[in-house]
Amino acid sequence: MASDLAGAGKLLARKMIAVQCVTATFLCGVLWLQWGWKSGLSAAVGALVSILPNLVFSHLAFKFAGASKSQLVVRSFSQGSKLKLLITIFLFVAAFQWPDLKVGFMFVGFIATMLIQWLSLIFIEKR
Repeated sequence: MASDLAGAGKLLARKMIAVQCVTATFLCGVLWLQWGWKSGLSAAVGALVSILPNLVFSHLAFKFAGASKSQLVVRSFSQGSKLKLLITIFLFVAAFQWPDLKVGFMFVGFIATMLIQWLSLIFIEKR
């Protein structure tokens, strides 16, 4: 039973990350064609800054499930949230070190993948 609960959460997280990846790929392709390869690559960097921490969080968040492991679930969510924030900060700092980065396009990629994550919660069926 507990594995079913964790499995449902893992499936939902995989779907959300897949939707983020598809959206990021489409967006980066459009920006690449419209404004050049540096713009598309900058948007890809922004999308990765959003997606990679979500991968880590989803792994930690759905590591445990069930009433008997409630303390582990809470601790895992807390650690996942903190680690997600730290990874996001680190990736932004690393991205700003790139001299050819187009900051506006990077934020477009980041914001688009964050918005699609929130919107996908509404449209993806939870089983």
